[in-house]
Amino acid sequence: MTKHRYIALDVLRGLAILGTLGTNVWIFTNAEGFVGYVNGTGDATGVWAPVQDVLQQLAQGKFLGLLTIMFGIGLAVQQRSAVKRGARWPGNYPVRAGLLMLDGVLHYFLFTEFDVLMGYAFTGLVVAFVLASSIRAQRIWTICAVALHTAMLALLVAALAFAPALDPEPLSPNPYADGSFWDLVVFRLENIQIFRLEVIFILPMSIALFLVGARLFGRGILDPECAQLRRKLMLFGFGVALPLDFALGLFGSDAGLVLGRYGTAPFVSLAILAAVAHRYVVEPEPGLIGKALVPLGRTALTCYVLQNFLCSVICYGWGFGLSARLTGETLVPATVAVFVGVSATMIAASTLWLRRFDRGPLEWLWNASYQRLTGKSQERSAVPVA
Repeated sequence: MTKHRYIALDVLRGLAILGTLGTNVWIFTNAEGFVGYVNGTGDATGVWAPVQDVLQQLAQGKFLGLLTIMFGIGLAVQQRSAVKRGARWPGNYPVRAGLLMLDGVLHYFLFTEFDVLMGYAFTGLVVAFVLASSIRAQRIWTICAVALHTAMLALLVAALAFAPALDPEPLSPNPYADGSFWDLVVFRLENIQIFRLEVIFILPMSIALFLVGARLFGRGILDPECAQLRRKLMLFGFGVALPLDFALGLFGSDAGLVLGRYGTAPFVSLAILAAVAHRYVVEPEPGLIGKALVPLGRTALTCYVLQNFLCSVICYGWGFGLSARLTGETLVPATVAVFVGVSATMIAASTLWLRRFDRGPLEWLWNASYQRLTGKSQERSAVPVA
């Protein structure tokens, strides 16, 4: 690929990693963790309440969508590389999916109930075989996935809209604030069916976005010739979907929030993809922001795990226990500080690491495992979350 395409992909991956942190950091700073975040307890109070709503809505669903699209583009890159080498596709991809599933399982139990790697491993395995079929078959898969997701989303939104308001019970005992590291591992095991519901719910959406990402890459979304398509995506995503997304998230209660996260936010994700791609078609030099994001993109798997590890250490009771000490008036400033501090740490660490190595530490371990199992080394662009 040309220089501007590599830079655009790395910047998009880095942006997706920071965006997921912007979403998930609010979960970490909630005194009841993921449970409190879902139940809507422990929110900011006073003048900070609307600030929290706006900041959360800025990232809500948009970077989940972007990360999912980037996985689809990553699959398309791998497929194109295999075809150029004359290799069969999907070939050894099931091995990659298995390694990614193992990463996700460990990540889920050790650090986060909201891990996406497990879902992406399964989705990637399905889509890898779909990409080996005809364009017509891929379109049918995409249409069916979108239709199924729309139907499931409509049912969930309707249920939330007409459900009676509930007053959730405090989490007692609270393993996030009072438990040990092992207590949280056990808590995730005991509640794995509930905590993995989102992965199951978004499976059709993930399949659709993987396929859309792969198709857009095939159509040349990163190339100068695709300017008209990029403009259309930006116009609809930023001009229509984004205002609607904010209206739903800020004023639509739980039903609106869910409809925005899984309904309008993916269109904003496509607009972000188009905007970044257009920027590096026009000017292939990374610029100041790009120079900060490129190392994150090149070590995306490492940084995804690292951000959740750092937030766990800072916020949970087995670490520094920050979240349990926050009040409604200190929640927003503290959360912003955690986001800025963890982001700066990831940028600095990835930049310094890549001065000596060509892969992140987890990317290196992932590649070594893949090579041991298959006898083949991975290209840098084929590593997960890349």
